[in-house]
Amino acid sequence: MKLSTALRLGRVSNLPTVITNVLAGCMLSSTEFSLPVYGGLCAAMTLAYVGGMYLNDAFDREYDARFRPERPIPSGEVSARRVFALGFGMLGAGVLCVALIAVRGAGGSALAAASSMLALAGTIVFYDLYHKQNRFSPVVMGACRVLVYLTAGLTVASWPPSGPLGWGCAALLGYLIGLSYAAKQENFGEVKNLWPLLCLALPLAGAIWVRDAVSGGLLLLFAAWTLYSLSWLIRRKERSIPRAIGHFIAGISLLDASLIALVGAPGLGLLCVLGFALTVALQRIVPGT
Repeated sequence: MKLSTALRLGRVSNLPTVITNVLAGCMLSSTEFSLPVYGGLCAAMTLAYVGGMYLNDAFDREYDARFRPERPIPSGEVSARRVFALGFGMLGAGVLCVALIAVRGAGGSALAAASSMLALAGTIVFYDLYHKQNRFSPVVMGACRVLVYLTAGLTVASWPPSGPLGWGCAALLGYLIGLSYAAKQENFGEVKNLWPLLCLALPLAGAIWVRDAVSGGLLLLFAAWTLYSLSWLIRRKERSIPRAIGHFIAGISLLDASLIALVGAPGLGLLCVLGFALTVALQRIVPGT
């Protein structure tokens, strides 16, 4: 399999958002975690994300053969059997990686962290299997990212999850549900189709915890980027759902930045902005959808 094919299958341009998710999950739970633990979690979540993307293409091969024949499997660049093997292999390796980190002692509950990672793997497979026919697939997709937060948080802090982690999970879930449902809308002119915008705006409730100029500025940047991304869905002449979705995905890192700054780590919040910029840049090379 060519490197370009492997990168497209894994939607690797979106990986910076996974890395910032891990940082947010850790920081919302505890500031007492080591760089090796963070690096191990990043490796595990990278394996889970890329493996999940591989499985997504493998399970969608018949649909893609009809509507997206340029995708790697229907175009003949790689076989479905190989993609299945690689996808499940990476997903399993991610679960094993978290289990090893947790058992060695990273400050959290080994059982809770391992259970959360197993739940993430199961949710990824469930989403890949049923997202085409499941009207609640945006909720399931959002749950996958929330479980990244939870797994990272439970690895570095004991059960039960902290209050900030709970709020972060709610904000992230709302944002992902909003962007997923909004992207499916055909007519924003009807009032019934405007409800996803309320979910997109949920993270902005974090304004009540703004403590300094950096946290406030990052929240405003997140809001501005969300509105810009949304504009690609409501333009009449230049409407582009793929571009909107790619921009929304990149915005996940800005949400991570805002949440981290709100809990008192503005420097690390600003670091997440680099993850956002890197995602936008990489999406120009490897499509994020």
